[in-house]
Amino acid sequence: MIHPQWSYSAVLYEMNVRQLTAEGTLRAAMGRLEFLRELGVDVVWLMPIYPIGMEGRKGTLGSFYSVADYEAVNPEFGDMADFDAFVEHAHALGMKVILDWVANHTARDARWITEKPADWYERDENGSPRVPWDWTDTAKLNFGNREVWRAQIDAMRFWVERHAVDGFRCDMAMLVPIEFWQEVSAELHAVRSDIFLLAEAEEDNLFDRAFDASYQWGIHHLMCDVAKGTRRVWDLRNALYADLARYPAEAMRMSFTSNHDENSWSGSEFERFGDALEVMTAFTFLMPKTIPLIYTGQEVGYDHSFSFFEHDPITDYTPSRQTEVYRRLSLLKHSEAALAAGERGGDMVEIDNNAKDCMMTFVREKGRSRVVAILNLSPWTIHADFSTGGYAGEYRDAMTCEKIVLPEHFERDILPWHYQILVKP
Repeated sequence: MIHPQWSYSAVLYEMNVRQLTAEGTLRAAMGRLEFLRELGVDVVWLMPIYPIGMEGRKGTLGSFYSVADYEAVNPEFGDMADFDAFVEHAHALGMKVILDWVANHTARDARWITEKPADWYERDENGSPRVPWDWTDTAKLNFGNREVWRAQIDAMRFWVERHAVDGFRCDMAMLVPIEFWQEVSAELHAVRSDIFLLAEAEEDNLFDRAFDASYQWGIHHLMCDVAKGTRRVWDLRNALYADLARYPAEAMRMSFTSNHDENSWSGSEFERFGDALEVMTAFTFLMPKTIPLIYTGQEVGYDHSFSFFEHDPITDYTPSRQTEVYRRLSLLKHSEAALAAGERGGDMVEIDNNAKDCMMTFVREKGRSRVVAILNLSPWTIHADFSTGGYAGEYRDAMTCEKIVLPEHFERDILPWHYQILVKP
């Protein structure tokens, strides 16, 4: 698969319109785009902006993933003119916009429930649409019916052709047939060659003529475990190598310290990572093949677990230490070819160190671009002692811009959860 040119160095931002601003609207969210662009965000992924069903609604405002109409805008957020204005402004700033697509199910009172034949849905013994998992506000679509495929693809084309969206993040992509996603990809790429498709899944077949990128769920949970001290760095290292071997060379993987699921159901990234948060954030930008994700609020270090079904907006949008960290890391991602995603970036070549259960030291290199990472992924001060070999020389610290000489014999104490990223000048 050939990915869009812009995607190889992209930084992705998941926008929760409901919580981003006090107003909770697309028009208000549009006012944040300049800040995000200056931060280094290239792609805005909008959580579902469609009308939400009323039947079985969870909380006051309901779940974004209970879609009542695939071709409309949730009045909570505004109208179609507001959506078009948002996309137009994002494009003017040089940013892409992708929509969240919920293919597996609709709301229980969605338009299709009454407008389409009964066999568009899987039915229980009473003839009611089945409830997938415990999502009691949703109804399971019947992907044994090819008319459902056609209607889904037509709805996706509606957003691409008439409203200029640049792709889709596909919710629980593994719950519907891969052949459906292959058809989606073929049709959308026939409309726009630079369409981008991200799967919320990790299955091996996702890159078979279907998706550009998939979630790095397993690596994320290992990162959390390392931060909590329940797993060690060698587990993370082994998982990374297994991940690289599992997927084709061109596969892109989305790395993250938070997203809407983790934030609302497992707590904020500050709770989950503690003192390890900054080094783990840096790691999401440094891993091979990956596209890093920033979730709503992370750009200003907002320490809060959002209520999923209520309006629970950010109350303090003041830039913080996290803001500067993301700005520096985004600049690094954009400027260093070695950190490109998919097959374009450099391989991860480890520098053997004396504390492999606590540290990762590696180089990524592509052409004239070289990035050296020295990461203490432990709660202990480590007396690092290792040879840098042919990588010794003059560098610039990516986070401080200081000139650094990396010696052939590196020996010094590295504080808990501290890191250094060196860039060849």
